[in-house]
Amino acid sequence: MKKDELDYIDIKQKYKSRINKELGKKSDPVKKVTTSDYNSFKKTFLPKELTLYEQACNFAEKIIPIKPDSKGIPEIEEAIRVSHLNISPTGTMSFAALSMIAIIFASIVLGYLIPFVLTGGRSGDNMFFIMFGIVMSAVLFIPLTKLPFIISNMWRMKASNQMVLSIFYVVTYMRHTPNLELAIDFAAEHLSPPLSLDFKKIIWDIETGKFDNVNQSLDYYLLTWRKWNPEFIESMHLIQSSLYESSETRRIDALDKSLTVILDETYEKMLHFTHDLKGPMTALHMLGIVLPILGLVILPLLTAFVPETKWYHLFALYNIALPVLVYYMGRQILSTRPTGYGGIDIESLKGKIDIDHVDLNFSSRSSVSLTPAIAATFVIVSFLFIGFLPLLIHGLNPNFDIYLSGQGITTPQDIDRDVPVYAKFLDYRAELISGEPSGQVIGPYGLGASLLSLFLPLGLGLGFGLYYKWKTSNLTKLKEETAKLEEEFASALFQLGNRLADGIPAEIAFSSVAKVMQGSQSGIFFEMVSANIIKRGMGVESAIFDREYGAIHHFPSSIIESSMKVFIESSKKGPLIASQALITVAEYIKSMHRVDERLQDLMADILSSMKSQISFLTPVISGIVVGITSMISQILGSLSEKVAEFNQGTDNAISAAGILSMFGSGGVPTYYFQAIVGLYVVQITFVLSILISGIQHGADKISEMEVIGKNLLISTLLYIVIAGLFTIGFSFIAGSVSINIAN
Repeated sequence: MKKDELDYIDIKQKYKSRINKELGKKSDPVKKVTTSDYNSFKKTFLPKELTLYEQACNFAEKIIPIKPDSKGIPEIEEAIRVSHLNISPTGTMSFAALSMIAIIFASIVLGYLIPFVLTGGRSGDNMFFIMFGIVMSAVLFIPLTKLPFIISNMWRMKASNQMVLSIFYVVTYMRHTPNLELAIDFAAEHLSPPLSLDFKKIIWDIETGKFDNVNQSLDYYLLTWRKWNPEFIESMHLIQSSLYESSETRRIDALDKSLTVILDETYEKMLHFTHDLKGPMTALHMLGIVLPILGLVILPLLTAFVPETKWYHLFALYNIALPVLVYYMGRQILSTRPTGYGGIDIESLKGKIDIDHVDLNFSSRSSVSLTPAIAATFVIVSFLFIGFLPLLIHGLNPNFDIYLSGQGITTPQDIDRDVPVYAKFLDYRAELISGEPSGQVIGPYGLGASLLSLFLPLGLGLGFGLYYKWKTSNLTKLKEETAKLEEEFASALFQLGNRLADGIPAEIAFSSVAKVMQGSQSGIFFEMVSANIIKRGMGVESAIFDREYGAIHHFPSSIIESSMKVFIESSKKGPLIASQALITVAEYIKSMHRVDERLQDLMADILSSMKSQISFLTPVISGIVVGITSMISQILGSLSEKVAEFNQGTDNAISAAGILSMFGSGGVPTYYFQAIVGLYVVQITFVLSILISGIQHGADKISEMEVIGKNLLISTLLYIVIAGLFTIGFSFIAGSVSINIAN
């Protein structure tokens, strides 16, 4: 902005302040938001992953600038503007192309060059990774080009979850001060990102001279939501129209109507969303749970009778392709979620409680304070080390093994030939391809290795589950307490408003309400305010907001804080105005909670079905399949050995070789099979938990982490127990069958 324009704005602001002073207006002017203020605000609250994406797009544009189709550029620019990203449409397309090249290059290096240099691996195995990389890069290219739209949709969902609250703040402020610019600034102060960033941008565009007044800036911003939240636009237009009403009654009615519109439309759109959700959720359920589990049922036979099937083929399908597909489909479903009721703003409370440390109590006198990340990392590393022990032991001593046989626990060298073997610890076997030894040793197939492999998914599931549980433990408790407080606070505000309407001074009204609501959270709040007034001689504003003794710091709720600020502002115009403002705020809070309860009822059926899938059916079925696989592998391994002996001791070698070539060495080692299935259970639980939280709570990060932590712990532990029990039981059944084959 030019210096002359800045001087003009400063002079204009000075005369405006002087006119307000002469006319006796008490409302403070809006604090000027400069370019540096807005940019620093954006830098503080814009997620770090988005800034990394900005850097990647700008870097890719310099390397290989690729322009998108000219017809799609306006839509991409709109998505970039909504997300507050400093990138160009060319940068987004260049990033997608460069990512595609990077994936192909990485697959060549990891799948061919490194194995060729280290082991001279077979070309077929190497070509699989190269072809898989090419296919994945082609599949991911379109989602990468759509990444600005995905980010903008996520931004919209986060912002839309705060829209009811934003209208509440604007309306509440404008009831006593009909100044739209001040009301938007008031809302921006109390909202959390991302909508606070949008509201700051509205004021910033005025101060930088992009628009002449708040109506122009607001209208330009509302264009962002014309396709997504028309009820938000309608409510804002009603708020704007209230400024032009001829009577105070009609002005108040327009403000009340604006909040009613967004609440009613929110309920109606959520009703349609829940009805339309059944089709996409059925498709996601089939692709993410039903079909993969059906595939797990036939995988033991596939891996046993098709020796070319390797563990990394299953890993590529189950642990890379399927989770990515399910996650992408889930995000597409969440992008259609309409405006929701944001509930309690926990994000703004993080700095007021300790969420960076967790106390591990070993006894009543000893405890250790650790960060959740360090504690979870210790759990993950410890369990993964135990899980990798079969591979480490075999790498250090390829001939080591332990047998559970008729002689007890013995080594392969000490066991008699005719003694039955019930179970083996490692069980590495010579690989057979088309009935002939390949010279390679594969495994482990043993019961001990299979049980130790359970520590791999256990470490990941338990580690990440505990991390999210510890990370949100204090926040969850605070969330419950704040919810209870806000539920009571509407009634407390109503009583306080009635006391003020009776002509009782505010200092005495707080004490009176505290006695009536004694023992409740709201009563404690009013008692603290009253104590500050009586014992410390503070005014009402200092008793509530004083940095050291203010009661609001013991009750960190944005709704309570904004309600008290509205009370302080309105009380400057008299007790009757303050009384009306408090009673209106109480009604607004009750209305928002009623809508939230109705929304939860609408989604109850869908959410209960999804929760039962990830917390019970998926881990149980997967655990049973792992047990069946261990049995099949052990039986086929014993049968392979006996057919090999028969092949050496009979003249009918051709038929024996034919039988032998049917099932190879026993399929994919149980160790790898279980690790892949267990990891898939952890991954699908993680992805579906994000979807459940998104449907139920919208873009609420705290609720999302809480749901992920709870489901990961339940699903992982249930899967480990079921898989362990069935693996042990079926292994002993397979041991008995193997003994009968030997006899």
